[in-house]
Amino acid sequence: MFLKMRSILPLFVVLVLVASCSEYQKVLKNEDVKAKYDMAQKFYDEGDYKRAKRLFEQIAPKYVGRPQGERVMFFFADSYFKTKDYYLSGYQFERFIKSYPRSDKIQEASFLGAKSYYELSPSYSLDQTDTNKALAKLQTFINTYPESEFFEEANAMAKELTSKKEKKQIEIAKQFNKLGKFNYPILVSALTALDNFVSDNPGSIYREEALYYRIEAATSLALNSTENRKKERLEDAMASYNNLLRYFPDSQFKKKADDLSEKIQKELAAYSTSK
Repeated sequence: MFLKMRSILPLFVVLVLVASCSEYQKVLKNEDVKAKYDMAQKFYDEGDYKRAKRLFEQIAPKYVGRPQGERVMFFFADSYFKTKDYYLSGYQFERFIKSYPRSDKIQEASFLGAKSYYELSPSYSLDQTDTNKALAKLQTFINTYPESEFFEEANAMAKELTSKKEKKQIEIAKQFNKLGKFNYPILVSALTALDNFVSDNPGSIYREEALYYRIEAATSLALNSTENRKKERLEDAMASYNNLLRYFPDSQFKKKADDLSEKIQKELAAYSTSK
């Protein structure tokens, strides 16, 4: 008997699935909007967001201006989000916010819309357009809903994206620094990029790194300068060294910074003696 039941159960499951698919296809193809709405809601509640999304897509235009329209549009946008179609979920949540600014779901829609763009944010080395859009939306959410249940998550995402942008900036500056070893005028661009980074990102986790690489760039530029600019640039490099130690006395870069400081001081001493 037990063996019979074991053999029957898989068959029963298959029959249920076939019936469900058949019913879904039937509703999908007919013109009964109410039937589509009911089935879309059923699939959404069961977590079958892919099929729910397809049905919501068909009926959403039919419910514009109707009492159920707000509900349909939110679940439609959320179905895109749940199936990781973040471009379209971001777009649909934006539409929902514009269409229903007084909705009880407006806070959640604003958060999920921002999170959609957060999910689209690429590696720091790529174009950061979606990162910028996500940051703008997250900041708006944080400012508008400081008491929200989503506040902490939104804040954490904003910090992560900010660090990603800072990482891109510091890597560009380091690349200028690296190229400057073979083309000294590029070191001026490296110094500008590093100065801008430190000025624009006072609380960055990459601040220490930026201050150290400024010493490297300033030292290389000074050592390869013409005599009429050399002393001034050596003093600037020394100021960079002092700046690093003022903010980070136990810097992870201290040994390398000390080595550069010795070169700077030796050059300054020789320069002073020769004068």
